[in-house]
Amino acid sequence: MINYIIQVVLFQAIFLAVYDFFLQKETFFKWNRVYLIVAPIASFIIPWLKFDIFQKTSVQEQIVRLPEVIINPESILFNSTATASTNYYLNELFLVGVILFSILFFVKLFKIISIINKNTIIKKGLYKIVILKTKQSAFSFFNFIFINKRLLENKELEIIEHEMVHCKQRHTLDLLFFEVLKIAMWFNPMVYIFQKRITVLHEYISDAEVVKKSNKKAYFNKLLAETFDVENISFTNQFYKHSLIKKRIAMIAKNKSQKVNQLKYLMLIPALVGMLVYSSCANDSSVSFEEVEKALAEPIPNEGKYLDSGNVIMFIGSHLNGEIIPLEDYTTSEKELLEKFQSKNVKNIPFSVVIDDKGDRVLFLKVPTPPISKKDDGSVPFATIDNVPVFPGCENSKDKKQCIQEAITKHVNNEFNSKLADDLDLEAGTKRIFVMFTINKNGEVSDVKARAPHKILQEEAIRVIKTIPNMIPGKHKGNNVSVKYSLPIAFVVEGDDASKDLNKEFEQALYILNGKETTKSVVDKINPDSIERIDVLKGNKAIEKYGEKGKNGVVEIVLKK
Repeated sequence: MINYIIQVVLFQAIFLAVYDFFLQKETFFKWNRVYLIVAPIASFIIPWLKFDIFQKTSVQEQIVRLPEVIINPESILFNSTATASTNYYLNELFLVGVILFSILFFVKLFKIISIINKNTIIKKGLYKIVILKTKQSAFSFFNFIFINKRLLENKELEIIEHEMVHCKQRHTLDLLFFEVLKIAMWFNPMVYIFQKRITVLHEYISDAEVVKKSNKKAYFNKLLAETFDVENISFTNQFYKHSLIKKRIAMIAKNKSQKVNQLKYLMLIPALVGMLVYSSCANDSSVSFEEVEKALAEPIPNEGKYLDSGNVIMFIGSHLNGEIIPLEDYTTSEKELLEKFQSKNVKNIPFSVVIDDKGDRVLFLKVPTPPISKKDDGSVPFATIDNVPVFPGCENSKDKKQCIQEAITKHVNNEFNSKLADDLDLEAGTKRIFVMFTINKNGEVSDVKARAPHKILQEEAIRVIKTIPNMIPGKHKGNNVSVKYSLPIAFVVEGDDASKDLNKEFEQALYILNGKETTKSVVDKINPDSIERIDVLKGNKAIEKYGEKGKNGVVEIVLKK
């Protein structure tokens, strides 16, 4: 949703730039009015438009994703991110803004109604003239024209004609449209600027109609000579605003724009193309459960496939090359989708979020696929291989896939020197290293690559993986094959007293182990390798779920089955 809002604001800024640089000084008032109304609406629609011609397509290499290796699980436990995310507070702030701006709108509306009820009204055809006794004002709202008694007695007909143009062309509807936008997007500065632009345009339109029937010089003098009070109501058309006088006089004196200048509207074409390219290629991590179900119902080729759901990049297949996003780093929409998957148990399909080789955030739906042939480099996907590589000591294991995963996890835990991070001036918190490597046809580790928050950690990860002992190579259809792996490594960089403070913070926490209440002493005895997931709840989230027991925080631990 945040990505969508950013796109809306960006596109409104582009539309506004086109107007300011090319259109606002032209006398095509009616066209400009249409532009200023349609442009904000189009900004809400364009992000939903996706065209295949603009979208990226890429062939992804399949890879085995090993479980994350936690170097110091007890620190990870206490350093987990609370599920009460920033999005929760942003939603609260948004609602507060909507309520506040709604109240301000109704206060202003009540002010206008109050003025109408307290003053004399004279009907003039379809319009009603509200006689103001005290305020030296002139403005309009729908078919109501508000004018000072003295101006009416002096027969200031140009002013009345000016306001009648506003009424006839229903300029109030334009302003109310932007008032509604201001309530819905009170945080968006573009809405306020659009409203100011159309307010000025309304005055240009009315001035142009009035000077057709009166002398321009006399009208200039009237604008300069009279002093008016201005009502602080943004959705009324005010005859006099000091900040607009110079602009209005300049526009009245300006010659009518030549028709050839209408070609400036063609500047919209490259702007629109750019917006469509951006929206088609942009990746929004929000996706509906129905979109996923629809995607799963379609035929899936052996190698898997990428899908455009309209808002997100999805991949359905047996393997996806990339970095697995930890559960605590999921967006709100991704967590909601995961909960739906778990509650509805959709075809028993595992769900995860992966950053692929191109840097895109991808929803990965893991489905079984028939065996496929070896790829050009001789490697074969882990799920389709006949015999997986065998780690030394796993020869007699019933589940060799599980054995190799556990063996590599144990090897990395024993060999990786996490103390290296202490002297690297890294910020305190959980850090992750992403490693990719291949067990080649000879059972040797090769093609080791790593990405880490520091070069020293990257080199250490590569060193550790290269020390993995030679294995019995994988086999497919009787031939030795290469198998590629992806391995995330997690560890904690502590501050001066980080460990002490963290332990103190969770001394009184409620511990839940596999859905049942337990104690910290029991948790301390858990083998880190047996932990599947750890979630930490704090504040209102913990209390909402566990009542008063959760007031000091809750640590939820799920063990591997």
